[in-house]
Amino acid sequence: MSTQAIQQKLSDNAKWRWTSLIIVSITMMMGYFLTDVMAPLETMLEAPASQGGLGWPSSDYGVFSGAYGLINVFLLMLFFGGIILDKMGIRFTGNLSCILMVVGAVIKYYAIAYMSPEGATYINIPLIGEYTGLDHAIKDQVLVASLGFAIFGVGCEIAGITISKVMTKWFTGHELALAMGIQVALARLGTALTFWVSVPFAKHFSLSAPLLLGLLLLVIGMLLWFVYDVMDIKLDQSDPEANKLAETADDEQFHMSDLGLIFKNPGFWLITAMCLCFYGAIFPFLKFATKLMIFKYGVDEELAGLIPSLMPFGTIVLTPIFGSIYDKIGKGATLMIAGSVLLTGIHVFFALPVLEYAWFAIILVILLGVAFSLVPSAMWPSVPKIIPMKQLGSAYAIIFYIQNIGLTLIPMVMGTIIEKNTHNGVPDFGVPMMSFAVLGIAAVVFGLILKVLDSKKGYNLEKANITN
Repeated sequence: MSTQAIQQKLSDNAKWRWTSLIIVSITMMMGYFLTDVMAPLETMLEAPASQGGLGWPSSDYGVFSGAYGLINVFLLMLFFGGIILDKMGIRFTGNLSCILMVVGAVIKYYAIAYMSPEGATYINIPLIGEYTGLDHAIKDQVLVASLGFAIFGVGCEIAGITISKVMTKWFTGHELALAMGIQVALARLGTALTFWVSVPFAKHFSLSAPLLLGLLLLVIGMLLWFVYDVMDIKLDQSDPEANKLAETADDEQFHMSDLGLIFKNPGFWLITAMCLCFYGAIFPFLKFATKLMIFKYGVDEELAGLIPSLMPFGTIVLTPIFGSIYDKIGKGATLMIAGSVLLTGIHVFFALPVLEYAWFAIILVILLGVAFSLVPSAMWPSVPKIIPMKQLGSAYAIIFYIQNIGLTLIPMVMGTIIEKNTHNGVPDFGVPMMSFAVLGIAAVVFGLILKVLDSKKGYNLEKANITN
């Protein structure tokens, strides 16, 4: 690169900032692919060895699939990951997260491909062993695969908050919301790809083949991140104080006392609460949506799962569009409120005994996809307007951590509510769906308070992101 080019701030060059976005987004897309690559194979994993499976019972598969967040939630690694990001910087944290993802994926692949599913270890598992009075046998293969998945989960979640800070670094003053929307869309595409390739690969080769493909893609993603490292160095060279990350200025460095400033920020807590309520009314709902389609809308069991699956695909297109609107027009708080209002109305219609036809359920799910695009497209780009750059990694980590707690507890509560409203094997979804609607109402309230606070604190949430 010429001296004249390097004297210009690299992030002001559209070619460089969009290249950086594509590189880190591909890395994250590979991570999401490997996260969900085994999900379409659940029935094949549970099949006996004579039928080409591993003979995992549902409880073993539950342990394996739930292992992703164990270290993050119970050992607070996601929280510490945010501190590491703010303290050590993007390059160090990004490299660390990529290495953890690859190491975890290797362990996971080794367990599935080379370990025998015969050996078992007896351990007491909450909600299983403690209620039967017996220790529960977990296959050694499952335990090792779960360990690998948990290590991978640490790397993947830390990579997520690191990429959020990467985009803020490169796109502040430019198309930040659009960039975040595209990154989310590519992540959703990574998940969608698993439904297209996992089963064919497993049937044509072996059960471990989709995982090997994911591992190879993840290694490519890690190598791309190393390429990004070079770009990040050049960005810092082009503007040593870019985005308030100067290495030499002590007042621009993260200190543990900055956590107190985050905790004292009312805008941060409103965003966090809104995130908790909104996502709590989306992802837990999807876990029960298939049953809703069967019992309320009379959809055939083989087709019932297809209707809820329509929602994520719509976000691939709509999230970047709404992000672009936020960049050019602003109205971030308004977009979040509108999405939350739409979410609430949808759950109210799901609760009411009206228009119980499959076509109406499809319309509601499509509208849910619109709501699911509106709120995230404005929420995530709004955080850098409320939190200073040097505290941003910790802020995102705390939001993600609290969100994960909600996504763990809310399905448990909703499962109990549905069970209590089931009579003669037929669930009544009135109370459960109204419970989701209450979460939507709470999100609306938090959004309205945030909008009022924005006018007082000057967060500029209603102003456009593009400043030049």
